[in-house]
Amino acid sequence: MKFSVRDENMNLATSQTNAVKMSDEEWLIRQDLACCYRAFVHYGWTDLIFTHLSARVPGYDDQYIINPYGLLFHEITASNLIKVDFDGNVLAGNYPYNDAGHSIHTAILKARPDVNVVLHSHTRAGMAVSCMDCGLLPLTQQANEINAVVCSHKYGVATDNEEECRALGNSMANNWAMLMENHGLLSVGRSVGEAFYHLYTLENACKVQVDVMASGANIVVPDEDVIRQLNGYGIPPENGPADFVNMAWDSVVRLMDQKDASYRN
Repeated sequence: MKFSVRDENMNLATSQTNAVKMSDEEWLIRQDLACCYRAFVHYGWTDLIFTHLSARVPGYDDQYIINPYGLLFHEITASNLIKVDFDGNVLAGNYPYNDAGHSIHTAILKARPDVNVVLHSHTRAGMAVSCMDCGLLPLTQQANEINAVVCSHKYGVATDNEEECRALGNSMANNWAMLMENHGLLSVGRSVGEAFYHLYTLENACKVQVDVMASGANIVVPDEDVIRQLNGYGIPPENGPADFVNMAWDSVVRLMDQKDASYRN
């Protein structure tokens, strides 16, 4: 099904899908995901209308919600997110989706039935580190916390490329974040807050790495036993997101509510 983002009868920013019957659980995940889009704006992680964040529809293994292609992230609300199945059928919202986004998100959600959220960014620091053959270096507390659950994936064009999608899922394996080489960052989580925390940690680690390498100064690396200890600290518990992760996300939600709670509409 093809859509035009320039259709004069379509107002993506104000159109809503909440007339479609949905569960209370779906409405809550829509609000959380819309909040995450607004948080991307706040932290400077946006790339015009490009990149995408998704969440699995509660109760449906093969359906997810994602941004309408053409909206800026500050225009995203709970009700204008679209619902898509893994075959690419739009189930709620007569709007387009980004083809590459569909390929990337379904690849990860298929490969990882234990996670419900996938976040993808094209930040300057994330793209810079994704172009370094050294990968993420163990320079900071945040880098060492996330490094044990970060993988790398060699660049490939994801749009309509089944082989690349399978490779993307294989690369993620049991990890929680990814350096997409020459491309950007990706994180997953069982909740929006968990995926956000992983991306926040990885993004900050990338920023510092770029700064340190650009400075030309001699690099100080922590002792191996400290690195191992921090690596263990960053591995998510099996029974759900860590308490501090949930607390961190709650603080982001409060901030977004204080700035502009319209994302909840």
